[in-house]
Amino acid sequence: MDLPVMPPVLPMLARAADRIPPGLSYEAKWDGYRALVFRDGDEIEIGSRTGKSLARYFPELLPALRDNLPRRCVTDGEIVVARDGHLDFDALQERIHPADSRVRRLAAEIPAAYVAFDLLALDRSDLLGAPFRERRALLAEALGEASPPVHLAPATDDHRLAARWFDEFEGAGLDGIVAKRPDAPYRPGERTMIKIKHERTADCVVAGIRLHKSGPVVGSLLLGLYDDRGRLQQVGACGAFPMRRRAELMDELRPLLMDEDPAGHPWADWRNADAHTENRMPGTPHRWSGQKDADWLPLRPDRVCEVAYDHLQGDRFRHTAQFRRWREDRTPQSCTYAQLDRPTGPDLGTVLR
Repeated sequence: MDLPVMPPVLPMLARAADRIPPGLSYEAKWDGYRALVFRDGDEIEIGSRTGKSLARYFPELLPALRDNLPRRCVTDGEIVVARDGHLDFDALQERIHPADSRVRRLAAEIPAAYVAFDLLALDRSDLLGAPFRERRALLAEALGEASPPVHLAPATDDHRLAARWFDEFEGAGLDGIVAKRPDAPYRPGERTMIKIKHERTADCVVAGIRLHKSGPVVGSLLLGLYDDRGRLQQVGACGAFPMRRRAELMDELRPLLMDEDPAGHPWADWRNADAHTENRMPGTPHRWSGQKDADWLPLRPDRVCEVAYDHLQGDRFRHTAQFRRWREDRTPQSCTYAQLDRPTGPDLGTVLR
């Protein structure tokens, strides 16, 4: 492989904002695996956000990329998996597996797609220093005749349309908007883009803690919600506390600490692998090693906190939630899935068209 931009390349990143800024170029924020595709004739490499290769995990994409991308190019985009017209990150995670036989089977059962949104090189031209408006125009021309599973990401300069996309596209599994300066070069590894994500709040039961790596202080709070059968399911965690607050939380929650294997705790059966098939608990066996993560301490599920989250992935929070406040006015039993907002909207095909 001999390209003007060679792997590995770190993708350009984004910093968070709470509103869509005017005067920029806008795209939907895809919920998948960031992927830089390097093509030189028949040779194709797919680089991840960390620089590692993803090619072996998505063999069905290789012929599609050869059919749709220019013969010599480097593109930035996202690998996604859709089910029933919506992005499915759980299904995408299943695709990363060490066994080649399973990789091949999943490639047929839950095939992936590639959504391209930037162009880093074309033929013998290094485009890293070119303004985004130029890179985008070249990409749109190069993928004008592309067919599934390779797609050109929709983009607009219309601020009002971007705001509409922000509201409407969430139902298809997208998680916000990315804004880019039209005159900006591509800066690998730097946070020069802007991401605007959805934020909602939920009241959750605090049923456990993970300790911080620095010592016996709170690293994160383990959050639970009651399902319609009255079982407390782990829905995620919240963290990102200042060190002083971690120590204060440890003092606050110490009276609620239970034994490491407490009878009566909703997640007391976490060491039983079979129990994880119907209940979501901490300590799920690791996919590769088969070992359970024991690095959590159970609490009496008596306290409720309000957290902010961006969106759901199945029956849990997609990302780490953010602590907002204690809710002394709420009972744990009142913290159910019914309070969560599940957006509706167009299917993924409509978004891509």
